[in-house]
Amino acid sequence: MILEKDAKKEAFRKYLESSGAVDALTKVLVALYEQNEKPSSALEFIQQKLGGPTIYEYEKLQAEISDLQTKYNELQHEDACKELEELKNMHSSVSPSTKETNDGEPLKDEHVEKNS
Repeated sequence: MILEKDAKKEAFRKYLESSGAVDALTKVLVALYEQNEKPSSALEFIQQKLGGPTIYEYEKLQAEISDLQTKYNELQHEDACKELEELKNMHSSVSPSTKETNDGEPLKDEHVEKNS
């Protein structure tokens, strides 16, 4: 059991080394260590050095996503309303005499008296 756990740890360590994660983290931590004036947020410094957005940039992007989602939903609603209106107009423009039954036969006017 312990050997299996050690093997998993070793495999993970090799994975991190081969992917460059260890080197990247080491460089960032060394850069943080060498700062004369330490930043107020070590985590934000690390994120920024690794290429991630700052907390401010992240929040700004989240707000932009929310705004765009709202606009998208409004446009979807407008398109659906226009399509519904077009379908209503098409339906109302079809006269009863041109309607057909499911088998393709013209509908018969039920109010016409039959000659018997």
